[in-house]
Amino acid sequence: MDPLVLKKLNEARHQRKACVLVTNLDNGKDRLVLEGHLVEGELGEAISKALLTGKSATVEINKVEFFLNAHLPPPRIVVIGAVHISQAMAPIAKMSGYDLEVIDPRSAFATEERFEGVSVSADWPEDVLEEKPLDPYCALATVTHDPKIDDFPIADALRRNCFYVGALGSRKTHGKRIERLLADGITQNQLDRIKAPIGLDIGAASPQEIAVAVMAEIIEAFRKRGLS
Repeated sequence: MDPLVLKKLNEARHQRKACVLVTNLDNGKDRLVLEGHLVEGELGEAISKALLTGKSATVEINKVEFFLNAHLPPPRIVVIGAVHISQAMAPIAKMSGYDLEVIDPRSAFATEERFEGVSVSADWPEDVLEEKPLDPYCALATVTHDPKIDDFPIADALRRNCFYVGALGSRKTHGKRIERLLADGITQNQLDRIKAPIGLDIGAASPQEIAVAVMAEIIEAFRKRGLS
């Protein structure tokens, strides 16, 4: 591999940017295509498919074979609120191949004992997310019912174009949330991306059922996400 291409690939992976390493199997030449870079024609369609699925493949375009090696950042789920729902989400996320972490400044809830084997931060979301920023390969789920805790990460997730933003609460609660976020400079188009009430409508009642509904909605959003 061309050392310059390898350097660009490593930089993209470090910055959590999706890309496809395109190798011409006839002459061995490589090039790196970052997500969002336009490639026209059949090759561009094949690259878009690789970015969407994360699957590498060999394709033949105009009698030339290319190997498309897809590199996608691991999808990351950030849950705001160390509650029963997030406890139930953790094992489902792990089994589904998603990294999940919990943030809650309420130290009585955000404990390793309650979240064994899960990354838990007993700090304010704005402090944690400054050190480990959200990005388009992140899903955010807020489940505390406390605007002092939930509002900042929701606004941050919308501004950083997370592939999923969900918020627990009734429609009345969400209406008040919308008013606060509009006052904070979030646009209506951005607000329309919030999934509220959170989770697929499966009639979930218990925390465990709500966790299933939320995880299903996150997986759906990731698999159907638009690629700019």
